[in-house]
Amino acid sequence: MAREGRRVTSADVAREAGVARSTVSYVLNNTPHQKIPDSTRQRVLDAAAKLGYAPSAAARALRSGRSEVVLCLLPDWPLGYAVGTLVQRMTAAFARHKLTFVVHSDTRAARPLSEVWKAITPAAVLALDEFSDDDDEAMRAAGVQVIVAMQASARRRWREMSTPENPIGALQARHLAASHQRLGYAYPDDERVAVFAEPRLAGVREVCAELGLPEPDVRMVPLKPATAAEVVQGWLSADPPVTGICAFNDEIAMAVLSGLAHLGLEAPRDMAVVGVDDIPSAAVAHPPLTTVVQDFTAIAEHYADSVVAALNGEPIPATPVGDGFRLEIRGSA
Repeated sequence: MAREGRRVTSADVAREAGVARSTVSYVLNNTPHQKIPDSTRQRVLDAAAKLGYAPSAAARALRSGRSEVVLCLLPDWPLGYAVGTLVQRMTAAFARHKLTFVVHSDTRAARPLSEVWKAITPAAVLALDEFSDDDDEAMRAAGVQVIVAMQASARRRWREMSTPENPIGALQARHLAASHQRLGYAYPDDERVAVFAEPRLAGVREVCAELGLPEPDVRMVPLKPATAAEVVQGWLSADPPVTGICAFNDEIAMAVLSGLAHLGLEAPRDMAVVGVDDIPSAAVAHPPLTTVVQDFTAIAEHYADSVVAALNGEPIPATPVGDGFRLEIRGSA
């Protein structure tokens, strides 16, 4: 075993296996067209495992011309079920492409962006929000090969890889419109998630216009039962009353359910409610919450495939629309 505290090198592996360093390099790098006996190859692998050998990331980057790291710049978003699940799925999706997915949250507030990417030297940056032109130019000058932005429609130099949110609101509205003549939209009281709330609301508006229903009654719903009850009372007191609610997500939907209970009312008898995300507690809400389920695995695979395509100089695949969402119908609607 190599001395504790010292990095195990290919030379250590060569000594342990009793072979030349070039043989170790060929085996560990899986170099093609090398006639190495299976017994020798296995001896090298066994020695590497015994010594705890880990290849140098810097050396791999020099050989391949790029690193194996994809840096994800996560904005100051609430780290709830949806974001957490998506990050987990993306980690697995990039791993299947032999890429390491590194997430840095709220970069501009915690540490200057330039310090982050200089320390990591990623092959690609996946920005879930926009960043400055100065950062863009500096990363390109430093050799970051691909910069992809989710919300970058005005940035033609960036590759845009947005996931549409409109179908989520549209799916909610179509379900409720089958039995409700006036819909409301339960808007979150956290401005950080407006990037998701606005397009979902747009989807509700589009369906209402298509079906000849009134414009949805949009009200902000805080996560407080008494205040949520006031919002619910406002919807029911409207003329005509609002009886079907498309909520931004499951947490907001459960606030509406709590507001109904606070008034001695219940869903779906007095007001039907549809959420988004199918968080674990949605199924045990009272009543169980009808919700839009997002296929986070498919979304993560699309992100990973898009970054890999960009790294290979290929066009980014088209964003799948509609297939990544379905409605889980339960008691609330």
